[in-house]
Amino acid sequence: MTPPILRVGFVPGVEPDVFERRWRTGRRPARLELVPVALSHQAGALSSGEVDMCFVRLPLPVPVAEQVHAVPLWEERAAIVVGDENVLGVLDEITEDDLIGETEIPPAHPDDAAERVAVVATGVGYARMPMSLARLHHRKDAVHRPQVDGETTRIALAWPRAADDELRQEFVGVVRGRTIRSSR
Repeated sequence: MTPPILRVGFVPGVEPDVFERRWRTGRRPARLELVPVALSHQAGALSSGEVDMCFVRLPLPVPVAEQVHAVPLWEERAAIVVGDENVLGVLDEITEDDLIGETEIPPAHPDDAAERVAVVATGVGYARMPMSLARLHHRKDAVHRPQVDGETTRIALAWPRAADDELRQEFVGVVRGRTIRSSR
C-alpha cells in the first residue's frame, strides 16, 4: 500500500529543507512533498487544496485567515537592496533616515522581488523587502543590508481548519521541534 502524501507549500524565501529532514528521520505515516508557491498564490493554494499546508508570509487576506489555522513561526528582518556602487552599500545597516532623498522602487505586484533587484542593480534607487527575499535574489551587482528600523514580516505555517487531522498536527510538531519520541 502506498503511503499518503502530505503536500506542504512554501513561499519564496522560506527554506523548508530542515523540516523535510526532520520528517524523514522518523517513521512518519505519510510521504512529504514540498511545493513552491508564489506569494501571490499562497491563499489560493490553501483554499483550492493544491497544498495541504503552507509556509505563508503574513498577513493572509481576511476571508482566508478566518478559515485556516496559522502557527506563527519566525519574523523576517527588513532589508534594503541597492546597486553595488550605491553609497548606501558601504553601510553595515540602514535606517529610514539614510533613505531620505533616495528613490524607492516600490513593488508592482507580490512576486516581483527579483525584478526590483534587477532594477536597483542598474544603479537606480533601492528596493525594500524581507531579508530572506534579498538573499534569495542576490546578484553580484547588488548588495543588501538590514534595515534596522524597518517593518518585519512574519512567516507562519497555515492549513485549512476543515482539514485539521493527526497528520497535519504531526507536521506542526516536527516544525516546532518535536521528535518522534517526544509527546505533545
